[in-house]
Amino acid sequence: MWRLKIGEGRGPWMQTVSDFHGRQVWEYDPDAGTEEERSKVEQLRREFTENRFRRRESQDLLMRMQLTGQKHLHADDMGAATKIEDGDEVTEERLRESLRRALGWMSALQAEDGHWPGDFSGIMYIMPFWIFALHITGSIDVVLSKEHRREICRHIYNHQNEDGGWGFNILDESAMFSTCLNYTALRLLGEVQQEENDGLAKGRAWILSHGTATAAPQWAKILLSVIGVYDWRGNNPVVPELWLVPRFLPIHPGRFWCFTRITYMSIAFLYGKKFIGPITPTILELREELYSLPYVQIDWSKARNSCAKVRHHPSLTFNHYHYSINI
Repeated sequence: MWRLKIGEGRGPWMQTVSDFHGRQVWEYDPDAGTEEERSKVEQLRREFTENRFRRRESQDLLMRMQLTGQKHLHADDMGAATKIEDGDEVTEERLRESLRRALGWMSALQAEDGHWPGDFSGIMYIMPFWIFALHITGSIDVVLSKEHRREICRHIYNHQNEDGGWGFNILDESAMFSTCLNYTALRLLGEVQQEENDGLAKGRAWILSHGTATAAPQWAKILLSVIGVYDWRGNNPVVPELWLVPRFLPIHPGRFWCFTRITYMSIAFLYGKKFIGPITPTILELREELYSLPYVQIDWSKARNSCAKVRHHPSLTFNHYHYSINI
């Protein structure tokens, strides 16, 4: 059973400059919890998955169960909710009762160190970045236990859209960028298609029906190239030499917005090195799964400027930049 640890500095992978204040870490203990608690956890998981298309936000259900359980408090213990319809009189008694319930519930969700923990689950493409890095360094099995891998896959599946794709965030429409990355991350974590209508099958069908991975946007193409499922020839140049131009020029990358600057600094390095991670059997399978043509027959030069129309917002500036670099 998973337990949320707050402000505890244990484990070889953890470092801190603030004595672990506010640090939230989920740890798995197979012997933790009573039979009733474990049954409740499975119920919460099942209900979230069943209602994931209607209530798509992560709800911190396991954390809330743990914190309220530690204080021996449950929402039912606070009395019935006070509902005020249009036209109803708002009395002092009703107001006091509503405030009492609200303060009681917020107090129940406060951690022992005084802060209110919660997850940051909106963006749906950060996790695949990490999975790709673990794959490249050969450390997936070192860093991630079987239970960690299971929960990561559960998270990705729970936020898959009904059409089979994944959005930029958990509330967004499907996009080629996040769909390619999440599908690939699942495969790197060991997921395989079990039946025609499962999550993997739907994800692959979405990719193929929207132009295949050759129609992925630039960041996805770069990341897929790094792990070896997309050829570097299919990328528009991101030349590291651009960092050597005089800084007073407006095109110097140091003048970019901070996130753009940091991202393209690393991308330029990878492009210059044409880095490719280990080619494993899963990578070879992905080369077949993400495209409608055999991998060796793909026109990578044409794929450079191919982009799915879903969530496509072309930039005139970058188009001119790529054109001039290609010349």
